[in-house]
Amino acid sequence: MIDGLRPYPEMRPTGVPWLPETPRHWDVRRIKTLLTEVDNRSKTGKERLLSLRMRHGLVDHVAAGGRPIPPESLVGFKIVEAGQVVMNRMRAAAGLFGVADVRGLVSPDYAVFEPRPDAYNPYLLQAFRLPSLAALFRAESKGLGTGESGFLRLYTDRFGPIPVPYPPLDEQRLIERFLDWHGNRTAKLIRAKLEVLKLVAEEREALTHDVVSSPGTRQMRLANIVDHIFRSVDRESTKTYTPVGLFNRGRGIFRKPPTRGDDLGDSTFSWIEDGDLILSGQFAWEGAVALAGTDEADCISSHRYHILRGKEELVQTIYLSSLLRTSFGHLLLNEHSRGAAGRNRPLNIRTLLKEKIPVPPQSEQARLVELVTLEKRLAGSIANFADRLREYRNRLIADVVTGKLDVRTVATSLPEIIELEPIDDLVDGDDLDEAIDDEPENEEVAA
Repeated sequence: MIDGLRPYPEMRPTGVPWLPETPRHWDVRRIKTLLTEVDNRSKTGKERLLSLRMRHGLVDHVAAGGRPIPPESLVGFKIVEAGQVVMNRMRAAAGLFGVADVRGLVSPDYAVFEPRPDAYNPYLLQAFRLPSLAALFRAESKGLGTGESGFLRLYTDRFGPIPVPYPPLDEQRLIERFLDWHGNRTAKLIRAKLEVLKLVAEEREALTHDVVSSPGTRQMRLANIVDHIFRSVDRESTKTYTPVGLFNRGRGIFRKPPTRGDDLGDSTFSWIEDGDLILSGQFAWEGAVALAGTDEADCISSHRYHILRGKEELVQTIYLSSLLRTSFGHLLLNEHSRGAAGRNRPLNIRTLLKEKIPVPPQSEQARLVELVTLEKRLAGSIANFADRLREYRNRLIADVVTGKLDVRTVATSLPEIIELEPIDDLVDGDDLDEAIDDEPENEEVAA
């Protein structure tokens, strides 16, 4: 069906540098003609506090893992009504916009907009996340610093005059219907492959239990059989480094974008080597545990991650990685992760290392090597497949939203999508640790 998409028959120049042409019947509108900023403040702080997340938009702050904030600390926060658009001024260039489903509160540093009658929120949010607009948002942002560690904000007086493509409203709805349909198909493709990975994980867990039950298994203190490693990175400001993050539920490691040393923030970092076992310092209790491979060698991890390696004469690191992803391992990590800040529960590595774990003979541990290696290779293959699908979808969205491809005929024949499958949840999982480092709303709430 996508192969049948064609360009619009007639185009016209727009005079807009980032959008050279659009279909002849489309308009180009300044954002301020579609959205009007509103600024209503809470007098009691008793309204529901909302957080703006990249993948899920505006969500309940506490339900999403944020720490409870007393009402007196929320007096003066901005009130957002259902249907209004919220922009994180500091991360507009990253596409951090959302539409409220319910009445609530957002950070006073955010901008809240009331859509005009001829604005269609779903289409506008797709447009605001275009790479070409992201570059313009960053260029128009003002403040101190540069890069990710800067404090640049996109203020409304510079956001409002920016031009965006504006198809007829009926066509905007058809565009959104097509993109929803494509998103659901993409999600189903990825989900099918993840089901295969789930079967391999179940087989690996069953084998781990069998290995643990073998004769000759001893109970040994973790601190006596592993090395807790930190290979300090002597950071150079102009050198580029590749940080890593962890998926939850034992789904592996992902590489963050390469970053200059002077843009890495205040964290200290450790070098990663092939064969390291990496535990999240915040979300180990959710299964954020992974074995590093050759792809992660020479990447870096922040001080909030813990790196362990088994002492070769006693325990294989591959065995440890599998054990910590069993029900026993989850119980152990949960027991040593304490805190009252929602999902952010720091791992107490000192008490964890005092625990005793079952250590089978080396010959039994070796039985896991092949299956763990297969699982890791399969997980990497699925991640690469999902990345390619996501890249293709991002290009497709850009072409459709800017009028390079005509989806009207195709979209008319598609059913309305009642329930969307979140693609990014399947592709990226929850970028849990990055959320703690980079989520400005948490810092603003605390202030």
